[in-house]
Amino acid sequence: MLTAYGATDKGCVRANNEDTFLVEQDLGLYLVADGMGGAAAGERASHLAAETLREVLHEVRDEGMNSAKLVSACHEANRRVKAAASENSSLEGMGTTLVVAVEPPNEGRQDEALLLASVGDSRAYRFDAGVLQQITDDQSWINEVGRKLGLAEDTLRVHPMRHVLTMAIGVSDQLKVNSYTVPMTVETIVLLCSDGLHGVVTNQEIADVLNRGGPIEERAQLLIDTARAHGAPDNVSVVLLQKT
Repeated sequence: MLTAYGATDKGCVRANNEDTFLVEQDLGLYLVADGMGGAAAGERASHLAAETLREVLHEVRDEGMNSAKLVSACHEANRRVKAAASENSSLEGMGTTLVVAVEPPNEGRQDEALLLASVGDSRAYRFDAGVLQQITDDQSWINEVGRKLGLAEDTLRVHPMRHVLTMAIGVSDQLKVNSYTVPMTVETIVLLCSDGLHGVVTNQEIADVLNRGGPIEERAQLLIDTARAHGAPDNVSVVLLQKT
């Protein structure tokens, strides 16, 4: 079984929270979406994307989810966010990142795994035996341009293009969804988070928190507290999944 917990915080600077997270254990659905577009627009985009994934997964629950269906669900979220923006001028330009994990039908298999999909720079990490591994690839200028140019990590962390995304839900018909399969063994932890966490908290700090033991609820809150201790200039959202 999976133990799961999610939490979100508006951070130390923002007046509102444009992030959305879901922990739907009955559906085996877990996600973080980081909205953009300002105030109600960003909140609407992240919420609409999350609700679309919930609706699609509910529809296919009996037949089961696979990677192709998960990617298709992300494309449907993209279509709905774009449609909502086109129907309301106050929502023009809204979009959202998305990282989603789904438990596929087990069907008696012992090699359990999670299906993941991501758009933008919200991330998934796998923590096992004291080692933290980033699963997802950021669709961002830093990752797809800056690192290819050979810029140092210290430079990238303060680069003026560091917040620029190359892909997001609701922005373009030409959506690229990255998909992954993540093996889960006993005590494996998967972290889903917005860039409000990984943008200010180092991988070592994340690993140190996850390595503390204790309920995942406490570790999720400690991750948020760590981001706030660093000034949390953005909304912070985390979802922790642990195989037990």
